Amino acid sequence: MPADIWGFAYAATVAAGGVLGYAKAGSVPSLAAGLTFGAILGYGAFLTSQEPPRPLLQLGTSLVLAGMMGARWSRSGKFMPPGVICVLSCAMLARGLMMHNRYLPLIGKSD
Repeated sequence: MPADIWGFAYAATVAAGGVLGYAKAGSVPSLAAGLTFGAILGYGAFLTSQEPPRPLLQLGTSLVLAGMMGARWSRSGKFMPPGVICVLSCAMLARGLMMHNRYLPLIGKSD
C-alpha cells in the first residue's frame, strides 16, 4: 500500500492550524489541540499506509474533529477556521470510508 499522502497532508494542516491559532491569537488550547489531533492523524495516516491498512484511528479522529468543529462553526457562524476543518474532516471521513470499506469490520465484511 502506498503512503497515504492525503492523510499526512490533512494531519499537517490540522497541526499547522493549531500553530497558526497560537501565533495569531496566543491561544494555548488551540496549539495543544492542533498538535495533539495532528499527531494522532499523522499516526493514523501511517497505519493507513500499512499492508493491510488500518484506517479506524484516522476515521474516528476525523469524525470527532468534524463534530467538534461543525458545532463551533454553527455557534460562531465563522467559516475560518472551524468551517474549513469541518469540511476537510468530512471529506477525509468520506474518502476513508469509500477507500477502506473492505478493511472496516462493521461495514466491509459480508461473510
